[in-house]
Amino acid sequence: MFHPKGITEPDRSGFSQDLFGYSALARHKWGMACTMAGFDVDISKSASVEDLKNPVLWLTQAHALSEAALVVLRNEPNLRVMPVLMRGACDSQYCAVGLMLVGYSLEVCLKAMIIMRDGVEEYLKNEKDHFHHKIHELAGFVPNLSKKEKAILMVLHHFVTWAGRCPDPGSKRINHAEEIFSLSEKYKISAKDVFEIASKVMGHAKHVADHL
Repeated sequence: MFHPKGITEPDRSGFSQDLFGYSALARHKWGMACTMAGFDVDISKSASVEDLKNPVLWLTQAHALSEAALVVLRNEPNLRVMPVLMRGACDSQYCAVGLMLVGYSLEVCLKAMIIMRDGVEEYLKNEKDHFHHKIHELAGFVPNLSKKEKAILMVLHHFVTWAGRCPDPGSKRINHAEEIFSLSEKYKISAKDVFEIASKVMGHAKHVADHL
């Protein structure tokens, strides 16, 4: 007998059998959840541009990224296979990956809020204005951000665009490497500060939803 949990609950056995397919099924599972809730979504058809701009999908993606960031940053990597003298460097890069995920979670959450605020049609008209990773600019509508909080978002922007993915920002942006250190030192940015601003930004989604 069909049971809704077969669709709505996680099933990692499906991931092990078809990891790419399982990982790309979010839109289909969302469609099934909508249908079960009384809103018919035909998942046999390819997703439309409008379908993929549904803010619920963006908010769940933001949560997934946030959870992935926590898993990375709360655990230490296995560096035994690395030469002893390179383990410190690799650990810093591992932490950079975690910060990249934090930055991506905020970027996706902010874009979800913009979609909620403006509506899908209006967002699509202005999509090119949001087609970037400048978290500090996307967060312009979040009230009462301090200079320090804006600086944290600027630094996270660097981890999203390059520092979490590769050691080199590119020859034309080599000064960006120094900006991470200068802003971090100027504002004395700690892990606590980063997680507090992340919570503040993501928590604003409820305010946006409540005022639709």
